[in-house]
Amino acid sequence: MLQRNPVFSHVIEMNYQAGEVLGCNVYIVYDGNDWLMIDIGYAEVVDNIIELIRQLDFPLSQCTALVATHADVDHVQGLAAASQTLKSPVIAHSLAADALENGDRLKTFAKIAAQNIDLAMPPVHVDRRVDEGDRIQVGSCELEVWHTPGHTDGQLSFRMGNLLFSGDNIFRDGCVGAIDAHHGSNIQDFIKSLERIRQSNVEWLLPSHGPIFRKDDELLSATIERLGSYLHMADFGTCAIDWPLEDEWEREVSEGKMPE
Repeated sequence: MLQRNPVFSHVIEMNYQAGEVLGCNVYIVYDGNDWLMIDIGYAEVVDNIIELIRQLDFPLSQCTALVATHADVDHVQGLAAASQTLKSPVIAHSLAADALENGDRLKTFAKIAAQNIDLAMPPVHVDRRVDEGDRIQVGSCELEVWHTPGHTDGQLSFRMGNLLFSGDNIFRDGCVGAIDAHHGSNIQDFIKSLERIRQSNVEWLLPSHGPIFRKDDELLSATIERLGSYLHMADFGTCAIDWPLEDEWEREVSEGKMPE
């Protein structure tokens, strides 16, 4: 058996545990023999992760839930295989559930023809659809469900005490999950989600990619300000709400102003 190396009490992150990056961050929340998993990653790592869980002496039969932060392929492609092996209920937001159950390769970013991305997205039944304020229990540990849309419409975060499993909301360098109109991104919602995290009294953010880090209000403020500027940039297409240069151009044309 392997020694468990929890990052916090009742929490193991599988990349830290394995000593190598397997993919997105995969969190095990446990109390006694009961445990649940937040995200799973690509299908190719499922067997390795389950074997690692077995070596950590977690009974596979006592996995109480497989939880999806959102329905992106890099987080959930392996969900169907894990569910089949562990016989555990799958939990997701209702706005992510349809994409998961339909194996929607466009919404999950499994198929992006312009970039020659063409991945399988095995459909998986969602046993429980959760939303803002719901609770997910594992032993004496309780996860409070936060609906934090922006990156996707169905993205969830989960609060446990002073910890927030924060999905793709923000990473340690201030970057955020991809903003893409085809993906269902909404910059205004993203800002509200980040403002909520900033205003909260959580102390640690456990993101879906990259290192765990202390909540940094200055970092969050800078990210919020940056995303606010995206609302007025043509770079972000229909995710933006306006483009000031377009208004300037209309004025100059109506005034007959020529290039200087």
